[in-house]
Amino acid sequence: MKYILPTFGALTATALFAFSSLSTPVAAKETSSRSDTFRQLELFADVMARVRNEYVVDVEDSELIGDALNGMLQSLDPHSSYITAEQFKEMQVDTSGEYGGLGMEVTTESGVVKVVAPIDGGPAKEIGIKAGDYITEVDGQSILGVSLSEAVERMRGKPGEPITISIVRGDEDPMEFTMTREIIKPRNTKYEIKDGIGYLRIPQFNEKSAPSMIDAIAALKSDFGGRIPGLILDLRGNPGGLLDQSIKVSSAFLDGGEVVSTRGRKADDTQRYNAQKGELVKGVPLIVLIDGASASASEIVAGAVQDRGRGIVLGMTSFGKGSVQSVIPLRGGRDGALRMTTQRYYTPSGRSIQGTGITPDISVAAIPDDGNGNKRIRESDLPNSIQNELTSEETENSETEITIDFPPEGFNVEDDYQLQKAIALLKDGTYAQTLASLTQG
Repeated sequence: MKYILPTFGALTATALFAFSSLSTPVAAKETSSRSDTFRQLELFADVMARVRNEYVVDVEDSELIGDALNGMLQSLDPHSSYITAEQFKEMQVDTSGEYGGLGMEVTTESGVVKVVAPIDGGPAKEIGIKAGDYITEVDGQSILGVSLSEAVERMRGKPGEPITISIVRGDEDPMEFTMTREIIKPRNTKYEIKDGIGYLRIPQFNEKSAPSMIDAIAALKSDFGGRIPGLILDLRGNPGGLLDQSIKVSSAFLDGGEVVSTRGRKADDTQRYNAQKGELVKGVPLIVLIDGASASASEIVAGAVQDRGRGIVLGMTSFGKGSVQSVIPLRGGRDGALRMTTQRYYTPSGRSIQGTGITPDISVAAIPDDGNGNKRIRESDLPNSIQNELTSEETENSETEITIDFPPEGFNVEDDYQLQKAIALLKDGTYAQTLASLTQG
């Protein structure tokens, strides 16, 4: 270890004295800390040796160590984990390649795998699996208590292979769903004209999201004969994805300026990401739809639009995944990798997304009131979730002030109440006034 001492003339002697006077107790403290760490490592080795020699069945050392590493990382937060060398190779197709799977974003809650959001067009969504469902078995074998990476590995397989999963949903009896694994391709932006309003649907943020969205906007302009009268950006159920794509998507609606910042453990570990100049839909009235399954990159886009006063966010409070994970290869990936939370996301106004999510400007539910405000799992509900910097009192106060517009009893959910509300707001002449009042407020 090298120390660089200051060379500021008269200050040098003081600095040297201060360093010398503090070096002995600091060194002693560091030595004591290292000694405690070594004792703990010896304890780990002792426990591992006893398990290897005395456990009721034979166990592989590599499995024990992998599980121990995962236990350490998953105790920090729900998104940190150890990735084996084989898993590290497989994960590199998640955002750019193709793989055989079911097409859904999952997490764990108290040792149970829970669906965050099924992906548009994937087997899971097509067969009726919903956000909030618990997955208890895969092909007749329980996955209760297994790591998230192992559960995902069991659900993946060769395209065309059948798979049966058991689902627990609320108070309903357990259900079984049998489907066929499919190649999960990156989903492109969908577009159409709905009741005279332009509609864009981005199901996830992969490397094709921004390019396909740009093409979709060009097609809408052509269909409208030059100018889009109003635009709805649907990010409901979008579990997120690539950060750079969320910046590029935001650039379509913002003429430069900050989209999001990330901050880490150290004060100087801050990065700011700005939109590109040249807004594609300048002056076009914009509504962004979000719900409880809109996460990560979706929240970045919604938060930027909201903070910059560019449009109205409508729907339900988003998932609240405001943390950044870095994948750190170990020995070049030969020993796997660490997936570790290293930063938090912040909206342009400095709000942390973590745990609280994006509260819509206008809260509209998708289904009639179920008695608890249609509450669903969010980031803050996950075990070991990182806390937001807001105090619990501030968070509680902000949540109690929300008034939710529920569909009337008997409303057909397939008619999409949230979308209807967005279209009405863009067509009834109150959009500009509503946006102005939100910006001033």
